[in-house]
Amino acid sequence: MIRVAAVGDIHVDRDLAGRLRASLSRIGDEADVLLLAGDLTRHGTPDEARVVAEEVRGLPVPVVAVLGNHDHHSDAGEDVARILVDDAGVHVLEGTSVTLELPGGRLGVAGVKGFGGGFLGRSGSEFGEPEMKAFARHGRETADRLGEALRSVDAPTVVALTHYSPVDDTLVGEPQEIWAFLGNYLLAEHIDAAGAALAVHGHAHAGREKGLTAGGVRVRNVAQPVLRRPYGVYCLAAADDSGAVGVTDAAALARAPAAAGPHH
Repeated sequence: MIRVAAVGDIHVDRDLAGRLRASLSRIGDEADVLLLAGDLTRHGTPDEARVVAEEVRGLPVPVVAVLGNHDHHSDAGEDVARILVDDAGVHVLEGTSVTLELPGGRLGVAGVKGFGGGFLGRSGSEFGEPEMKAFARHGRETADRLGEALRSVDAPTVVALTHYSPVDDTLVGEPQEIWAFLGNYLLAEHIDAAGAALAVHGHAHAGREKGLTAGGVRVRNVAQPVLRRPYGVYCLAAADDSGAVGVTDAAALARAPAAAGPHH
């Protein structure tokens, strides 16, 4: 069994230094890997990225992350990613994957920030004004990058890590008028095609934790305001003869206070 801890939308800045680290004090006892589902910083500055790096450096489990929209706000997304990699050894994914040898087995994680676009029957299309075509195109291209990353994984158990949601199930609670800006169904199509064991995302602060793709892949919204705990823990059982992987939700035992930002 592989124990996956995951959280997103932690929105760390200098004023919150130390709080995330305190909430991760038992991570080595409760999980085999930590996934960070974007919006790690508040404004996407290199200084904030250094604080995040300090919080997760030297943890007893590997850390895998994607960036979120907040992490790009200051047009320094590449710097944020580089600092997390260089200063803390975080595996930062963007259309890429990583394979980890964990106590419970080999795990592949494919990640991309993702983008908006909407959901089947209620989505944007590459038609009309250049701005609309660019919006829809970017959503499609980021989903395609997730598909490429998923196909690159050589592991019996695969998790898809995004910031934007692949399904609308986990957006319930958010105003429907903004769902098109919170996720994209094309992400789910690639997740289903790859037969992922689990999909993890953030971004939807007022949504709900649990959802399901059309193909039956479990989706978890791990935005911290949704979890109301430092992280969720999801236990992936070994694949059975059909290749299916069981997923069991386990509430994280840690109860240390943690920060939550006010914006998506």
